Amino acid sequence: MTGMATNSTIRASRPMITIDGQDDQSLSEGLLNMIIAENVNGLYRCEAVFGNWGSVNQSVGYLYFDRSLLEFGKEFKIKLDADILFAGRITGLEAHYRKGGLRELTVLAEDRFQDLRMTRRTRTFESATDADVVRQIAGDHGLTADVDMMGPTHTVLAQVNQSDLAFLRERARAVDAELWMEGATLHAKARTSRNSGVLQMTYGENLHEFSVLADLAGQCTGMIVSGWDVAGKEAISYEANDSVVSSELQGGISGASILSSAFGDRKEAVVHTVPHTSQEAQAEAEALFRLIARRFVVGRGVGDVDPGLRVGASVDLKQLGHLFDGKYYLSEVKHLFDGLRGIRTQFTGERPGLGQV
Repeated sequence: MTGMATNSTIRASRPMITIDGQDDQSLSEGLLNMIIAENVNGLYRCEAVFGNWGSVNQSVGYLYFDRSLLEFGKEFKIKLDADILFAGRITGLEAHYRKGGLRELTVLAEDRFQDLRMTRRTRTFESATDADVVRQIAGDHGLTADVDMMGPTHTVLAQVNQSDLAFLRERARAVDAELWMEGATLHAKARTSRNSGVLQMTYGENLHEFSVLADLAGQCTGMIVSGWDVAGKEAISYEANDSVVSSELQGGISGASILSSAFGDRKEAVVHTVPHTSQEAQAEAEALFRLIARRFVVGRGVGDVDPGLRVGASVDLKQLGHLFDGKYYLSEVKHLFDGLRGIRTQFTGERPGLGQV
């Protein structure tokens, strides 16, 4: 993965639009604004707004309503120089008629998760791991599965009137895994094994704006999951604590540790799940604790565009002071374009630890 672009790096200020593999200069020049968005739940999406009024066949009229160029199902890409910022297929067309006669057409596009989002089922998986479920659903949609996720073997897993995407998201959260798509490959991996690279950003250089909050309000010192072991005919319970995020602290101090010192123990008990084995209880407790602990420190920034700024990567931030310097895991990324500010990237990063004095 390449390093973050700096102010000395000259890059195009206007992205190129590609339709079915062909660059279209007129679309690029007619682009008014754009949002490319991705988060840890999977589904990379794009909204691109074009001017829709001009010269057509020696007359003046609507540019794209004949659907010969912008059509449902067509491959839609956004490029910056040789780098691809987004690749998906057109799923929606939205027209806007502004005061003063400005006519716009918004193109909505999504990656291959769109197939899973629009497929709803009711079915069961017997004697299966969550990894088995991912592989089967990927195969159902003609996708290749790249899976690296731990978890117990479940007696029965039920998908009840859920889309394939919603069910996969549910199963991924239960075992601390994340989903993303690259072309026709569905990836499902634990955050610690996603390893999408580290990019350096420095405030005052390629990091233009940043705000960050360390907040104890949503933290806990322990997460308890209880259930009933049907085979063993006994109650089961497991408590997770901040030891499950110790490898992610980078020498910092966890929110759970600060909470315990400042206010005492604050434990959470989960009552809406019913694990049937001790392994299921442990997996659920640890996944839920990590989910909460990782959002102790949350920062939001704006910086130079780089194709490496994707969910799953980390940014190593400099010149923020010892409390907030260091690595943040990117949980949400938006590439933005408009005629006033040009192209830039907004991101949300999170981590479980605060820097120590």
